[in-house]
Amino acid sequence: MNPADVAQAAPVVHDLSFFSLFWQAHFIVKLVMMGLLAASVWCWAIIIDKTLLYARTKRAMNRFEDVFWSGQSLEELFRSLQNRPATGLAAVFVAAMREWKRSFEGSARSFQSLSQRIDKVLDVTIQREVERLDSRLMILASIGSAGPYIGLFGTVVGIMNSFTSIAASKNTSLAVVAPGIAEALFATAIGLFAAIPAVLAYNKLQSEVSKLQSRLEGFADEFSAILSRQIDERLSSSRAA
Repeated sequence: MNPADVAQAAPVVHDLSFFSLFWQAHFIVKLVMMGLLAASVWCWAIIIDKTLLYARTKRAMNRFEDVFWSGQSLEELFRSLQNRPATGLAAVFVAAMREWKRSFEGSARSFQSLSQRIDKVLDVTIQREVERLDSRLMILASIGSAGPYIGLFGTVVGIMNSFTSIAASKNTSLAVVAPGIAEALFATAIGLFAAIPAVLAYNKLQSEVSKLQSRLEGFADEFSAILSRQIDERLSSSRAA
């Protein structure tokens, strides 16, 4: 047998490792892959940061509730918190107490509408806390929804490039077609790798935000009722006098 024929018939070994698939891909597909990998890292950074934040917020809420319901004076608790950065239930408490104390420095007319103002302050504070907890979660939702399509775009470009190479070489054997298609499909795999954790984490973290929001609203209702009773008592005392 002619040695040239033997060399031509020898099978071509293709390296199909992840690194080789990335390195041999079209430059547009490489850009797509790098963008998706960067998005995946960003997602995991947000997931870890939010998980730690929600854990800290829960612990802070538990500590505050223990102190609040321990029977300590509201004035003493307010003095201990007013000069420190407050978040969660402490922020709701401090905002309401500040409005409460301002009313005693104003006229009797302002005291009459104190209950409505406290409710407004509580609503605004809760909204700010929810926005703080909910920030950057939409990034997870966006990556979760767009990631597969971005990966699919890289796959389409890669397959088009493979077909162009096949047409130029006039060789349609599977050994020639398979590496290019594998490189193209690798982009879709990376898109799914970025999107699936993002979607799952978004649903989980959004559920945690809803639970924390419910705790904030429940405490605000209880604290508003406590202050409302004190307002009614003070109004009754002033009328009796």
